[in-house]
Amino acid sequence: MEIRALSFHARRLWVLSGAFLLLLLGPLANYYFQINWLQGWYQSLGIGNFWVVSPLEGLESILVARQLYLPALIAMLAPVVLALLLGSVFCSWICPISFFSEILDGLRRWLSGRKWLQDRLLLSRRFLWFALIGELILTMILGGPIFVFVSPPGLVGREIMTLIFFHTLALEGMILLLVLGMNLITRRFYCRYFCPLGATLNLLGSRRKLVVSMDHDLCSACGLCDRRCPLGLSPANGMAESLYCWNCGECVDICQSQALSFQWRQTLKGDKDEKLKAKDKV
Repeated sequence: MEIRALSFHARRLWVLSGAFLLLLLGPLANYYFQINWLQGWYQSLGIGNFWVVSPLEGLESILVARQLYLPALIAMLAPVVLALLLGSVFCSWICPISFFSEILDGLRRWLSGRKWLQDRLLLSRRFLWFALIGELILTMILGGPIFVFVSPPGLVGREIMTLIFFHTLALEGMILLLVLGMNLITRRFYCRYFCPLGATLNLLGSRRKLVVSMDHDLCSACGLCDRRCPLGLSPANGMAESLYCWNCGECVDICQSQALSFQWRQTLKGDKDEKLKAKDKV
């Protein structure tokens, strides 16, 4: 009997669930068993003596302190390398906002019976860069890391900690409800237009090694990939190779003609060169 491989959607849900459980594990282990080897959340996560800091938080710290801090640079290394290789996969495969967004998407499909949600509010993608620049300017003006306090992914970790340790929720959690509620109007509205961390990772991953490649010879122009993309991109027109793509794999799953696939850039370049040589011979 042939065993079918899991779709990228299913794999991503497993990874997102594991990443969310990791956020739960730290405060639970600390509160009930006084185990503190796992601390923080995805802005600044400590596993024993090893710390991982998001590139945006590290950049904010440098701007506030106005000097380079070697431990912070080392802590930023892992997510920076991940983005350089795979793009902004933190956003699609790890971020707790994506975890909750996937749950809400599943509930919406179950309740409405509609596979696709029409985006009712579309903005220029330049808003993402305005959000990043504005956040960095505010950080320098106010002398404090703004995104550390209002980051939706960070707020998830803080709300979990507040709930476990103090049995209550903080008022800042309303930001999470607003961010998730906007998904009912436009898919991944905050992620598309207003997340400065996503913008930072997009920049780092603009020349990422792993991309979703389109084989136009196989494409049937059905448009399913465009409708499936949670960020409203058009993989059929090559936008999956743009810096805005977060390599979630949804378009690869839905493509019935197998025109879309994950490829390493070097392999992709070699394949294109071979095709060009073949056409020249013809």
